[in-house]
Amino acid sequence: MTTLSSLTDTYTLSNGVEIPIVGFGTWQTPDGDVARESVKAAIAAGYRHIDTAAAYGNEESVGAGIQESGIQRSDLFVTTKLWNPDHGYDNAKKAIDTSLQKLGLDYVDLYLVHWPNPIDYRDNWEAVNAETWRAMEEIYAAGKARAIGISNFFPRHFEALMKTAKVTPMVNQIFLNPSDLQPEVVQMNNDNHMLSEAYSPLGTGKIFEVPALKDIAAKYHKTVAQVVLRWSLQHGFLPLPKSVHADRIAENTKLFDFELTAADMTAIDGLHGVAGVAKDPDTRQF
Repeated sequence: MTTLSSLTDTYTLSNGVEIPIVGFGTWQTPDGDVARESVKAAIAAGYRHIDTAAAYGNEESVGAGIQESGIQRSDLFVTTKLWNPDHGYDNAKKAIDTSLQKLGLDYVDLYLVHWPNPIDYRDNWEAVNAETWRAMEEIYAAGKARAIGISNFFPRHFEALMKTAKVTPMVNQIFLNPSDLQPEVVQMNNDNHMLSEAYSPLGTGKIFEVPALKDIAAKYHKTVAQVVLRWSLQHGFLPLPKSVHADRIAENTKLFDFELTAADMTAIDGLHGVAGVAKDPDTRQF
C-alpha cells in the first residue's frame, strides 16, 4: 500500500519507475503566460509531477514553466502524449522529438498514446496502433521516455494492442472521477499492472455542484475538490487536477491531513453520472 502523506509519495510502475501520486494537469490551460505561470505555481506549491500533451498546444509554455521553476530536472516527473494524427511508426518517432524540443527536455518520464482509435485511422486502427506501439517501444528503449503507456483505451483496444506488443503499457490515463469509476477499465488496468491515472478527476468542474459531496466536504472541513482528490487516492488512482489559479493549485495539495471513512467512500462511489461519463473512443470525431 502506498503511503498517503505527501504530494511526493510515489507509486511504482511495473518497470520500477517511481511516479508521484498526484500530478498537475494542464488540459485546457492556454498556451503562453497562463500555462507557464500555472506550472511554476504548481511546482512552488509542491507538485513534482506535470502532465501535458501535444494536443493541448501548450508544451512550449509548460516547458518554460519547468525551466523557470529552478527545480532540478531529475526531481520532476513529466508526461506528454502522442496526438492522433501522429499515429504510425514513422510519425510517432518524429512526434516524440517534436515534443521534447517544445518542452526543452532530453527525455520525458512518461509518454502516452493519447487515444486508441483516431478518426484518420478508423478503417485500420488496430494495424496502425501496432506500428505506433512498436515506435513507442523504441522510444522507451532509446531512453527518450522512462515509461510508456496508453490513454482512453477500453479493454478491446488494449487486447488488440497486446497481440503484437513486446512491452506492456505501464499506465492507462482515463476519465476517472466519482461520476464514472469505469470499473471494467480499472479492472483491466489492475490485472495488467497498469496504473490508473485519473484525468478530469474533478469532473471538469461539474462535481462541485453535487449536494452529497458538499455535505461530505463540510463534515471534514474540506473543499469538494479536496474530498474528491482524496477519494481518488484512497482508490489507488493517480489524480491530475488542473487549475490556473495559484490559490486553487495550492488548495488541491492539502489532501494528507484527513481520511475518508469507508461509508463516505461508498457514498461517493454511488454518484455515477452526476458529472458526465467517459466518451467512447470509437466514436470521437478527432
